[in-house]
Amino acid sequence: MAEKVKGKYLEYKGRPLVRSGNTIYYGNMQDDYVLLFVIMTTKVEEGHEVPDMIVVQILSTKEDNKIVKQDVKRGFYDAFDTGVIWLERYLCGNVD
Repeated sequence: MAEKVKGKYLEYKGRPLVRSGNTIYYGNMQDDYVLLFVIMTTKVEEGHEVPDMIVVQILSTKEDNKIVKQDVKRGFYDAFDTGVIWLERYLCGNVD
């Protein structure tokens, strides 16, 4: 998913998406916040291993990667959908 392609990282909505093992980062490290996903468990669906339980975190890049928000989601779609919404809100200054 997040392999290097011609010296560039895969992107979604203009932000890098980088995977190393069970850890996925989404966002620009130059921004104030980035997303971190940690795949805790996987399951097999239709013969393929897919993420099941995922920890979603918003990290502050300005405060030594301090966790500012965290939750656990089932399935990567729910985790990514929630995380992208959080990230947009934090980057725009519209935090809960």
